[in-house]
Amino acid sequence: MTDQQQPTTAPVWAERGQERQQPPTLLALRDLVAAGSRVTHVVARRAGLSETELVTLEHLSREQIGPAEVARRLEVSTAAATGIVDRLVSRGHVERRPHEVDRRRTDLHITDSGRGEIVGHLMPMFAALDRHDAEFSDEEKAVVERYLRGATRAFERVLEP
Repeated sequence: MTDQQQPTTAPVWAERGQERQQPPTLLALRDLVAAGSRVTHVVARRAGLSETELVTLEHLSREQIGPAEVARRLEVSTAAATGIVDRLVSRGHVERRPHEVDRRRTDLHITDSGRGEIVGHLMPMFAALDRHDAEFSDEEKAVVERYLRGATRAFERVLEP
């Protein structure tokens, strides 16, 4: 939804039996979450990857983790995580290396090919987000960050056992 496309009516949601209209901030957040989900699906398809392979590359672009941590983050079995890693290694997007301290463990490292796969598809979005972010004052950014951090905590409540 673009800035010009505002919903004519807000969906109703219920909490403990009380119905209320969703405020524009929650509608915008829902739109963002839906767009993010579509981005993952479309970028994975364009790159010829599964969504789990793309998400694995995204994790590895931020930090080095091992196959067991991939399994934990994706909430898949270690066997499934091994298959995901095997496919990424065979495409040249990931390398397995011995852990620096514990030689029994393996770390996964994203390669230039893997990083290029992510950046190549997502750079237009990153650039647009950077331009959009520059439009806000430091005070406005602080409010947006506080809102988004609180929204993240709300999302994470669903993930709790």
